[in-house]
Amino acid sequence: MFSKSKINEPATKPEDSKPAPADPQAAAPRQSSDFKPAAPKAKPAASVLSSDLHITGNVKTTGDIQVEGTVEGDIRAHLLTVGETATIKGECIADDVVVNGRIVGRVRGLKVRLTATARVEGDIIHKTIAIESGAHFEGSVQRQDDPLSSRGKGSAPQQAAPAQKAEQQPS
Repeated sequence: MFSKSKINEPATKPEDSKPAPADPQAAAPRQSSDFKPAAPKAKPAASVLSSDLHITGNVKTTGDIQVEGTVEGDIRAHLLTVGETATIKGECIADDVVVNGRIVGRVRGLKVRLTATARVEGDIIHKTIAIESGAHFEGSVQRQDDPLSSRGKGSAPQQAAPAQKAEQQPS
């Protein structure tokens, strides 16, 4: 009823069209040298910072990270999961942020979720947010279409102030 797919089998060459020998061991070396399947591209697992780990400094990854320990510094990731035993003192920037533990600092994310065990002391800049009943939050919440950018909606260009000072000097 089911048949083997021929998608991943090697194309046969004209000289290989001879019938296979009756001995399966004689055919094995030819097959293994001709056909090498591509390794499957599995999504790498999240990096886990265990509960006994204390990091002083910034952490940056394009992948997923789960923090169970203490980080004193900024964290940037694709998916950031803050475990119940975790404490982060710094800015957290990720596409998705799930907070089960404690963050002291700004949180920036496209999707931010504070669970019932979350404690956040700082501002949250988000595109979408969910705060479960029981979560502790002290700070402000601001919605932005692009919360991952370093400039907010209300921030003025940095070059405007020096240009005005130059104009005010007497000539």
